[in-house]
Amino acid sequence: MRGALTDYVQETRPQFLILTPVCCLVGAASVYWKNGAINLLYLAIALVGGIAAHAAVNALNDYHDYISGLDLHTTTTPFSGGSGLLPAGRLSATAALVLGAACLGVTLVVGVFFLVVHGPGLLWVGLPGVLLVVLYTKYITRSPILCLLAPGLGFGPCMVLGTYFVLQGSYDLNAAVASLIPGFLVSNLLLLNQFPDIEADRIAGRRHLLVLCGQNKCALVYAAIAMLTYASIIVAVALKLLPVLVLLALLTFPLALKTIQGVLRNNEQLTVLIPLLGRNVAYTLATPFLLAMGLFMS
Repeated sequence: MRGALTDYVQETRPQFLILTPVCCLVGAASVYWKNGAINLLYLAIALVGGIAAHAAVNALNDYHDYISGLDLHTTTTPFSGGSGLLPAGRLSATAALVLGAACLGVTLVVGVFFLVVHGPGLLWVGLPGVLLVVLYTKYITRSPILCLLAPGLGFGPCMVLGTYFVLQGSYDLNAAVASLIPGFLVSNLLLLNQFPDIEADRIAGRRHLLVLCGQNKCALVYAAIAMLTYASIIVAVALKLLPVLVLLALLTFPLALKTIQGVLRNNEQLTVLIPLLGRNVAYTLATPFLLAMGLFMS
């Protein structure tokens, strides 16, 4: 296996790993809202496991994209197209596979630790989370509905409720409702990031929603999910499932609306689409962060 240490770090795509702490923060904030305290040591251990799982997905995705030949047809952007390290020869496919397996191993060790601490209840979110990591690129991307929902399930219910469970030792309806917000956002994030890769994905045999329906229809799906995200915050507060201060998360709505309008108008123009991908990342990170701040302040 060739590659410098910096290449291995870059292969995990560290610029995107910030999504994991933001999602875990929603789970931690849900616990704090209920109890007024959290176990910082357990939160730190949970973050290690979550970040390792995210890094595993990124490395395994690069491995499968390279061996399938997809990387030969992909147009790399700052937000899509993989790390580019394997096609450039800076890392071998084997190195990426071993890195992904090692990161997944760290996640499993963390999971076993919390199974010992809290019992088998963690398996309700832990087992699906591991399956999403292992199966996503090779199998899930061939199912339009699963490919759309899987990222949101991983970073929403699995990560948020997983964090809640390891800190609290139980599950909670309010935390489950809170987990829907990052869930919708992350599914939408991955949906929009597929737009530049549509032709490469089609050639490689992927069968996600974008390949099946095309850019125009999926732009409408993107808009609907984005609107559903903000509507769910309002409904959750109205039903008293979340505290009023989580309405802070609505501060990102103007940016989301501007992004939606751009996607609806320019979804087939790559040069115009790239800045929209950046805006999408921005409000995908900011919205759950503000949600968590609202929970902490409540």
